[in-house]
Amino acid sequence: MKIIGITGGVGSGKSEVMKYLETHYDCTLIRSDELAHELMKKGQVCYDPILALLGPGVLGPDREFDRKAVAAKIFADKKLLEQMNRITHPAVRKSIALAMKEAADAGRSFFFLEAALLIEEKYDEICDELWYVYADAEVRKQRLRKSRGYSDEKIRQIMANQLPDAVFRKLCAFVLDNSGAFTETIRQIDSRMQIYPPQANVCSSSKITGHQ
Repeated sequence: MKIIGITGGVGSGKSEVMKYLETHYDCTLIRSDELAHELMKKGQVCYDPILALLGPGVLGPDREFDRKAVAAKIFADKKLLEQMNRITHPAVRKSIALAMKEAADAGRSFFFLEAALLIEEKYDEICDELWYVYADAEVRKQRLRKSRGYSDEKIRQIMANQLPDAVFRKLCAFVLDNSGAFTETIRQIDSRMQIYPPQANVCSSSKITGHQ
């Protein structure tokens, strides 16, 4: 099983890339942000520590975390963001290790792990290679305004907390340019996937068990 990490800046289109891979290749996909939100739900391991950190003001009427309220609070305070990451990232990493083992046991050919902080959290240590989903900064801003309704200030805050383009390019084996039409992105993905030999469906146990 080949383990590929997918990363890139906010608004670069990582989710669309993952959707395409999921429907066209024999793979298991994990989206770390979605996994983190699951672990933040009431009764899950991250709920109480985050509530203690951020306070009840970020809860909705159902006592679940309001994503917009949480994002507004942590992205305006770098210290809070760091504290939040220290709570969620170990729990996410443990869940990813379990998913990797299940995928290997099921004989999957590929395991794709998508995470905005893939490099910062050293997920590259459990991946065979990294892909960087790139999009021009102005394209990313337009997407975020349109799809998420983000203000320019919020976009600036989020982008300021992410790695620069040069670092992504240095550490990733493949740069996928998703600035234009998605048909061109598909062409790049399919071309890249053709380089991999038929998978033996064997995954190094050290990559899984070494990071639980």
